[in-house]
Amino acid sequence: MKPGFVRLICLAALFLFTAGSTWAQGFHQLTIDDFKGEPRNDQYTVAYTNCSIGFHYQAHREKNYYMLDFNIVLTMNNYKSWMDKKRITTNELLEEVLRHEQGHYTIAYMEQQELLRAVGKTVFYADYQRVAQAIFDRIDAKYKQLNLDYDADTQHMQNKAQQISWNAYFKKRLTYMPPD
Repeated sequence: MKPGFVRLICLAALFLFTAGSTWAQGFHQLTIDDFKGEPRNDQYTVAYTNCSIGFHYQAHREKNYYMLDFNIVLTMNNYKSWMDKKRITTNELLEEVLRHEQGHYTIAYMEQQELLRAVGKTVFYADYQRVAQAIFDRIDAKYKQLNLDYDADTQHMQNKAQQISWNAYFKKRLTYMPPD
């Protein structure tokens, strides 16, 4: 049986005020071992990828502005991500599912990278809390919509032509991603 809907909910972690420094992990290629959660009993969903982005910073005053040290971490939540391996009956189907789920992870990675670039270019003043939150909210909304568009366009990987198009888009975005 072909898998039905494959989707991702990319949860944004709470906005916390904790010490940290700017740090980003590298891109991760998903494997079947990344899906450790229990499959849901859902006839339309064969896999689910759950990522979160932790957005933390420490602020310190410098003359008339604030320096913010950011720690923006993308986490693949393995135990919330799952794959119904009983319904994936061929290696070809497994590759298709992983490729689609990789798209969701790639969207989360692109969000993390854009957040890092945006805060790195921002001068913060006394309203740094509001400004930092506004940056996060704006970029997070953009990538939530991109996730929705991805699943709608690919029909949760069922539209093979659209899936190929999105795969090419992701490859190009990763190849030409600006440095941190």
